[in-house]
Amino acid sequence: MDFPILSTITFLPLVGAFMIFFIMNGEEEVVAHNSKLAALWTSLITFALSVSILFNHNYDPTSAVFQLTETHGWLPQMGLYYRMGIDGISLPFVLLTTLLTPICILVSWKGITQKVKGYMAAFLALESFVIGVFCATDLMLFYVFWEAMLIPMFLIIGVWGGERRVYAALKFFLYTFVGSVLMLIAILYLFFAGGETFNMALLPQLIIDPKVQVWLWLAFFAAFAVKVPMWPFHTWLPDAHVQAPTAGSVILAGVLLKMGAYGFLRLSLPVLPEASAVFAPMVFALSVIAIVYAALVALMQQDVKKMIAYSSVSHMGFITLGIFAATTESIQGALMQMVNHGIVSSALFMLIGVVYDRMHTRDLNRFGGLVKVIPLYSVVFVFFVMASVALPGTNSFVGEFLILVGSYSVAPTPTIFATLGVVLGAAYMLWLTKRMIFGTPETAEVQRLTDMDKREIAMFIPLVFLVLLLGLYPKALLGITEASAKNLSESLGAGYHETLMRTKDHIVGQTHDMTTGAKTKDANEPSLPAATMKEAH
Repeated sequence: MDFPILSTITFLPLVGAFMIFFIMNGEEEVVAHNSKLAALWTSLITFALSVSILFNHNYDPTSAVFQLTETHGWLPQMGLYYRMGIDGISLPFVLLTTLLTPICILVSWKGITQKVKGYMAAFLALESFVIGVFCATDLMLFYVFWEAMLIPMFLIIGVWGGERRVYAALKFFLYTFVGSVLMLIAILYLFFAGGETFNMALLPQLIIDPKVQVWLWLAFFAAFAVKVPMWPFHTWLPDAHVQAPTAGSVILAGVLLKMGAYGFLRLSLPVLPEASAVFAPMVFALSVIAIVYAALVALMQQDVKKMIAYSSVSHMGFITLGIFAATTESIQGALMQMVNHGIVSSALFMLIGVVYDRMHTRDLNRFGGLVKVIPLYSVVFVFFVMASVALPGTNSFVGEFLILVGSYSVAPTPTIFATLGVVLGAAYMLWLTKRMIFGTPETAEVQRLTDMDKREIAMFIPLVFLVLLLGLYPKALLGITEASAKNLSESLGAGYHETLMRTKDHIVGQTHDMTTGAKTKDANEPSLPAATMKEAH
């Protein structure tokens, strides 16, 4: 029997969280320090195990099927099985999660001083549940991990957050939970309609009536759009980011937002292709609105953390555009940009946290001239700003370029409007840099700032390395995702894009009829295309 690497990676942090509660001997400071060490070593071992997958002879990056699979009976009489597996779509996010968790522990090393044991245990539990979401290949197991993730994140915001932490935590919980309930209804329908199986590998082969697909797609959309978050379901995000501790913002932006986009790739597109094609124009419109609107709102912010939060909404708009364009290039770009955003936005939140720990403010009016006081910090800040605005040579340039090129052939108008986000993104990030980094220090509190210490430097080294690696050698990531992205695009086939074009032409035609007074199509004529489904397995 092969070593259960996925189960080990998934549950090792949970075991570490459980063991932390047995650290009791010694004074409070000693217990807190030992809890930090236990969390750090647990997360580092988990990261090492996840990296070992890349060198596992049983994992083939050129294959699009689920690999390193594990199947065990859970409640087999009810159709419930414990199924785990990964492919080129899920592996990058397992690696991203296991990388960011030890960084988050380092970020919290000095910032968290109260209830340290509980905080470290919550972070390790969160890591376990998020990895479970990306590794589960049973739909009900996926849902269990998806919901379980809410508990530790709710605690991280609600217990260790800012002044309005309870409000922000409840808002985060309610938004996500309501969408998840609708997703559960869709999951149960698929179970009974699909021969009573939750196996994700078989779900794309189901024959589902296009009209039913519409309702199932909307149910999944309710869960995934909130998690991305797409406009107008994004209002929980700025509050959650502002009130969360720095490490909470890092893991939220770096990993949790990717779960919604992952759901679109794993379930909405392959299982409900006809409905996805019908609703794709709506997704394009919402994506463009998110890109432009959130960028404009970011320009108006005085709270630095809130500005970065709105920038996340804007950047995620590019990702949803690329996903539903569904060409190989756009899916590749979306996957890469999900990883890129996880790296760059995490670094930006960490940078804000570094000065917040020293000044206890995020007000832009209180900063200025940091380059003359903390030059090393300023260099790192400008580096990640350049990555955020997709400077050629950085990782974000490759991801955005693939999305725009891959989407243009399918959705030229939304793609053109999306490029406004590139310009606006450069505008608010450069404006932020000018106000924070350059100029003359005007306050005594800025003049007293100290530069980054060894711990803080260590936090940024792996992220700087990845920005340069993926910017200069993108094949390091694209080689992992290529087979799965190509398989997904080809499984949708020409029918997806033909349906998408017909839907767009229908919308344009209806708009033309309303503006010219021409006769509209007969009401009895079907508006949904005939389903072209694969034969059931």
